[in-house]
Amino acid sequence: MSKGKLQKFAEMETFKNVFQYPYSVMENVPFEMKGKWREEYFRNSNPIVLELGCGKGEYTVGLAHMFPDLNFIGVDIKGARMHTGAKQALEEKLSNAAFLRTNIEIIDRFFAPGEVQEIWLTFSDPQMKNPRKRLTSTYFMERYRRFLVDGGLVHLKTDSNFLYTYTKYMVENNNLPLLVATEDLYHDDTLDEATRSILSIHTYYENQWIERGLNIKYMKFRLPAEGKLEESDIEIPLDEYRSYKRTKRSAKDTAK
Repeated sequence: MSKGKLQKFAEMETFKNVFQYPYSVMENVPFEMKGKWREEYFRNSNPIVLELGCGKGEYTVGLAHMFPDLNFIGVDIKGARMHTGAKQALEEKLSNAAFLRTNIEIIDRFFAPGEVQEIWLTFSDPQMKNPRKRLTSTYFMERYRRFLVDGGLVHLKTDSNFLYTYTKYMVENNNLPLLVATEDLYHDDTLDEATRSILSIHTYYENQWIERGLNIKYMKFRLPAEGKLEESDIEIPLDEYRSYKRTKRSAKDTAK
């Protein structure tokens, strides 16, 4: 690990807005603030919004500025990235922003039933070869149900046509209420004001995709607490790239 990363990890240990519970720790230590985020950290009764896979925390910080009457928690396992947003939130005295460093696979261990109102998924890895790792898979939707209010909102913002298409089929296949779906967020004149309000927030990776001329896709849907969820069996064309300046991983042209 580089000296810079070590310094960031050491500094993160002093941040009052950061909670670090990677999977290895959670095996032996229960999270005592589960069900008490409002009472013990935010000190208010406002709704809680999660950004899963928050990276540098641009959305967590940006949304916290934009919506002071909501509480935001950025979640990621990459502490060196999270350091940027966590430090900015402290410097700007954002009392409605916190960060949780953990594996998203165990996210339900940190929140009680009905404790969270919304989830943001911003530029998640499309995981084209492994459906169970996609953050919009039914595997993860079942986990979100354990702490999301009935009919809670899920936002997806992505450059990946594969992930966007996969998620749209998942939503349609399970009859989830779809509120917004656009394949070109920044050039869609039909969007409502609530959706337009998010356009000013760009992530580090989003700016790279925009510079390459890629369309940014956005979807918002509700996740009911009841009903069986099933994966779609439709083949989806793979993205022509995996991440910035990299090619796709598989020689196959499609995946489910």
